[in-house]
Amino acid sequence: MLLEAQKPWYRSGRLISIVLKVLAVIVLVILACFVLALPKSFQAPGTFFVRFLQYLITGVMVGSVYALAALGWTLIYKCSGVLNLAMGELTLIGGYVCLTLYRKAVEMNVPVVPAFVMAVAGTLIIGTILGLLTERLVLRPMIGEPVLAVIMVTVGLSFLFRGIIGMLWGTVTQVFQPYVFSPDPIHLGSIPIRPIYAWSLLAALILLPVFVGFFQLTRWGLSMQATADDEMAALSLGISAKFVYAIAWAIAFMTAGIGGIFLGNDTGLNITVAGQSLLVLPAVVLGGLNSIPGAIVGGITIGVLQNLAGGYLDQLMIAGVRIFPGGIKQLFPFVVMIVVLLFRPYGLWGWVRIERV
Repeated sequence: MLLEAQKPWYRSGRLISIVLKVLAVIVLVILACFVLALPKSFQAPGTFFVRFLQYLITGVMVGSVYALAALGWTLIYKCSGVLNLAMGELTLIGGYVCLTLYRKAVEMNVPVVPAFVMAVAGTLIIGTILGLLTERLVLRPMIGEPVLAVIMVTVGLSFLFRGIIGMLWGTVTQVFQPYVFSPDPIHLGSIPIRPIYAWSLLAALILLPVFVGFFQLTRWGLSMQATADDEMAALSLGISAKFVYAIAWAIAFMTAGIGGIFLGNDTGLNITVAGQSLLVLPAVVLGGLNSIPGAIVGGITIGVLQNLAGGYLDQLMIAGVRIFPGGIKQLFPFVVMIVVLLFRPYGLWGWVRIERV
């Protein structure tokens, strides 16, 4: 019998395990800071709980925007098994296309609401065309290639789209004028809510049953899932991988465009919005890469946790000393993602792949 020599810990998987466990401890320390913030509730209980509800509700609303963007990530992975790293740029393209069409309609003296509806419809049509072209020219030659190669192609697409965006729209922040959504908040009791967040939540709740029904009840949706699970087996059953990928990229462009529209109306559009879309990745990992409900729930959950971290941890002081220098609001979603990968790498609703030899 041959015995395999044991690898030292620094060359084995133990190093990764140790690093992940250290990160988990860091997360527990950060969560403990939430507990340290609780004594303030005894000093001014009314103010504390009003602030908590405000952070919670605002987090749900912001998370709905993340959920819309997360749908694009999930759709591509669910249909092809590929993590599309160009989703930030797809989101930005959708926002800019809608902004351009909206401005043209307003210049033609079309009222604000019809102009916006026309711009959204035009964005969805143009997004479908761009998705089909991208798949035909770039992704179709990659059918049958290793998944890592396709992922690297999406990285190249990311830089390509970013360069095109810079040439066509520049780098200066652009906003929707006149305003589509009123800047005046809606008051839920004493809690202000921006109308754009309420509409984004409504859009996410509408798209959830639409896509769940599409993947579970339609022939196209089932074909997409079969292709993602085993491309060779799907091809042997007569499923066209070319058609599946074309539809997947068209839908991804459309959903990313919807997310970009809401982001553009919220913060304005510039090249940095593509980087902000990386905050969607923890939401996708939390919910499960191939789960539509997971994308919605993960997006809302990350929005809530991010808002609570920004509200409490960024301002946490012990003995007059500020614990965090700032920026914990942007960092916290990725800390959550690391914890999820450590204890449940397939997410809350992701498929658990079991391979037997």
